[in-house]
Amino acid sequence: MRPLIEEIASDLDAFDIYSIFRDDRTVTLLESSMKVDPIGRYSFIGINPFTTFKYEEGRCFIDGNKVAGDPLDMLKKLLNIYKVDNDTSLPYVAGAMGFFSYDFGRILEKIPATAAEEVKTPDCYFYFYDNVIITDNLEKKTYIAALGMLSEKETSLRRLKDAISGGIRQAASEPTARKVEFIANLSKDEYADRVEKVRSYIRSGDVYITNLTQKFRCETEKDPYEVYRYLRRINPAPFSAFMNFEGFSIVSSSPERFLKVQDNKVETRPIKGTRPRGRNEIEDALNRQELLSSEKDKSELLMIVDLERNDLSRVCKPHTVKVTELFKLEEYSTVFHLVSTVTGELKKGFSAVDCIGTCFPGGSITGAPKVRSMEVIEELEPTRRNIYTGCLGYFGFDGNADFNIIIRTILMKDRIANFGVGGGITWESEKYAEYDETLDKARALMRALEGGETL
Repeated sequence: MRPLIEEIASDLDAFDIYSIFRDDRTVTLLESSMKVDPIGRYSFIGINPFTTFKYEEGRCFIDGNKVAGDPLDMLKKLLNIYKVDNDTSLPYVAGAMGFFSYDFGRILEKIPATAAEEVKTPDCYFYFYDNVIITDNLEKKTYIAALGMLSEKETSLRRLKDAISGGIRQAASEPTARKVEFIANLSKDEYADRVEKVRSYIRSGDVYITNLTQKFRCETEKDPYEVYRYLRRINPAPFSAFMNFEGFSIVSSSPERFLKVQDNKVETRPIKGTRPRGRNEIEDALNRQELLSSEKDKSELLMIVDLERNDLSRVCKPHTVKVTELFKLEEYSTVFHLVSTVTGELKKGFSAVDCIGTCFPGGSITGAPKVRSMEVIEELEPTRRNIYTGCLGYFGFDGNADFNIIIRTILMKDRIANFGVGGGITWESEKYAEYDETLDKARALMRALEGGETL
């Protein structure tokens, strides 16, 4: 199969274009709202789904019909039906967009189920799209791709082109600030006690590092679209997304890439180490230097890099797994992060789905060793993570893929907003400092839900 791709003239960005089609809840936006090269170069809009794939309560569903089989095998077979040739420089021109929840990992690893299920959503959901709109944020170019599954390629291109030509720029607006009551599933002292419990597991040799999180929830009447619209402005991120599914919405401003597969090359970018942004340039410089000088944060990142190297080695050719960046400092609106990049080349016969299945969930949000850390997480965190710390992104019909880690993300369902925040706990961790770090990470999400300068 070969999609028809046309460059169109438009001065609209991806969010402007998405806003034209926002009333269609099946449209998905994968947006690099932080337009930095190379990780934030492209944004993608999926429109006109012709097939859906869902895994829920231990069963697979294709177009709502129950089918028997392993979900990853079924997903891989479904993707293989629609193979396309992509002879362009664009990383994604046709494929499926969706997510895997953290709890999808329960079918990959034998983890006890003791945490309460606070919110119910599928463990995996993908739309297979007939059309993709691609924006190149670096070159400021826009492309439309048509596969021809639902209508003639030329017809669907013309319809989308006409719709985009009538679009307008979305003006920045400051929503009315309203104080919101955020309810945590752990108190400050309860979180601190669990930090000490992780440290006791480290002392006994069970784990080296474990990611410990807490979750917040609040009632809200806000439109998820408006929450995303504000969040992308106050907290731009290279792996943002806005998705709607059956009865719930995902509002994401993730800074972290889980896995990218392009031309059989694999990349992961784990994040470990956080400091808040300062109130002025002097505080910013001090916090930046403190993070770069922190041996605790560097050792935390090194442990996860080692885990990711081992994970990639299971799907990559021998001697191809490399650490190309180790302690890169990245700046976001509310925090600084340390980031590493690990790359490799896929073994022959291994697909992007195989890569996800082998490496999921990401080591940066579990810990090391991974399985034992997941057991500790299940013991210490009172509620299931749901989509939080899973991954979302796309599988291309050409074999490419790109998925984020679902952090800095709000799940909105039944007028309740839920989000998680956490951090890696090591032997050097100070329990109340770790708690404060979670609040630093929560700041932009809380502000987006409150709708203004109230923090």
